[in-house]
Amino acid sequence: MTPDETPLARTRRARRVDRMLAVRYPDARCELDFRDPFELLVATVLSAQTTDVRVNATTPELFERYPDAAAMAAADPELLEQILQPLGFFRAKARSLLGLSRALVDEHRGQVPGRLVDLVKLPGVGRKTANVVLGNAFGVPGITTDTHVLRLSKRLGYTTSDDPLVVERELGDLLPRRDWTMACHRLIFHGRRTCFARRPACGACPVAALCPSSGTGEQDPVRAAAMLKG
Repeated sequence: MTPDETPLARTRRARRVDRMLAVRYPDARCELDFRDPFELLVATVLSAQTTDVRVNATTPELFERYPDAAAMAAADPELLEQILQPLGFFRAKARSLLGLSRALVDEHRGQVPGRLVDLVKLPGVGRKTANVVLGNAFGVPGITTDTHVLRLSKRLGYTTSDDPLVVERELGDLLPRRDWTMACHRLIFHGRRTCFARRPACGACPVAALCPSSGTGEQDPVRAAAMLKG
């Protein structure tokens, strides 16, 4: 946050940034492949500490063997670990999938609940995962505080906090509720393609003029453009 910026000015700036990112990334979306709420829930749990690309390469075999919560709840742990091994932390992730699948069967008749209060009670499911599922599988707006959203929220001066709960609240206060899910997709796209963690491509950033951190990365437009990822 900039000390001389009023709350109203910050709100207007945040909404203008979101509109500009919508132009830059018209295809912004959840980059995890899924066909139903169960698949999205599982894929989101698996995405911790790995890439969406790697998750998407693993889930076809996973869902072919275990297409729903009942099938996954009955999975052989060793076979499940074998399928998940390319993702890293595969033993812990296998335990999480078994636990949440059994909870879905025992408490929700095998169906993924559509309420935050129910989702966060599932093993291995926190607010970030719950908001991904609600926003993309149920159409319920939510702020997804993944690493890109947390980093860009600070760079853009929306917050000074590293606490996901604080960032979720402060970012939610700046944007209309109806835009929460898509605004987070756009921030994630921007973080993956332009506003990199180590060295952002500031010279090719569409919102550089509105960003208090502009200048921390590559300023030359040609060199910055060469850094961009598709």
